[in-house]
Amino acid sequence: MSRRPPLPPEQGCAYEGHVMHMRLRPKAHRFRYALWTLLLDVDRLAETGAALRLFSANRFNLLSHHDADHGPRDGSPLRPWVEARLAEAGRPRPARIRLLAMPRFLGWVFNPLSVYFCEDADGRLETVLYEVKNTFGDQVPYVLSAEGEGPRRHSQVKEMFVSPFIGMDQTYRFDLAEPGERLAVRIKQGDAAGDLLIATQNGARRPLSDATLARLALAAPFLPMQVMAAIHWQALRLWLKGAPFRRYRGPKGDSGPVSATETLPDPRLAR
Repeated sequence: MSRRPPLPPEQGCAYEGHVMHMRLRPKAHRFRYALWTLLLDVDRLAETGAALRLFSANRFNLLSHHDADHGPRDGSPLRPWVEARLAEAGRPRPARIRLLAMPRFLGWVFNPLSVYFCEDADGRLETVLYEVKNTFGDQVPYVLSAEGEGPRRHSQVKEMFVSPFIGMDQTYRFDLAEPGERLAVRIKQGDAAGDLLIATQNGARRPLSDATLARLALAAPFLPMQVMAAIHWQALRLWLKGAPFRRYRGPKGDSGPVSATETLPDPRLAR
């Protein structure tokens, strides 16, 4: 059986790295785990699945992307949903949309954060859509402007209950470097008293091939299940530390206005 060459990075690639969460108050808490994700062109998902043996689009495999895990979560293509969200926010129609997320492993996945990079015809990043999920089945999209060069910073009022240990009167600050050889995402969450939580995801780009997917799957098997288990394990540790507990509240249902973009001087972000 011949080995197929890696896909071109503009079609798809993997990012191998770590995720880190650091809670600053009222109870200090920190953890760090290995994590890998895929960055895929949403218009070429079927083509990508056909080019790989270990990955499929919208059908079962060891690793797979399913449109039903994102956007409207009804299995329909993602582009119309992304375009509709961008239009509601007054953002231009993208020529290319790339989605950063974990794939399903043996048919299951949970992505706390998925990121859509929306580019113009010249490949310039114009808009970022952050798709945030919680363990209660809720999902909120945050559509934010991304013009300019270098890393971007966005601020957005929190619109959805995520953790029973953090209230709703919060603001997110997203720091993002456009994916290249490295990936760097940082989210700070805070209130009038200052930062409460810092979360980072960073990684190095890997070519998307069956060899890469096999190595990543063996290095971190059942990764989506590990993510869900880690969320509940860390919640238990926080509860045992005596962190204040809040009852679940549904999302507000409005992602708010598009944020202005601030260009950051430091491209390292979450390293």
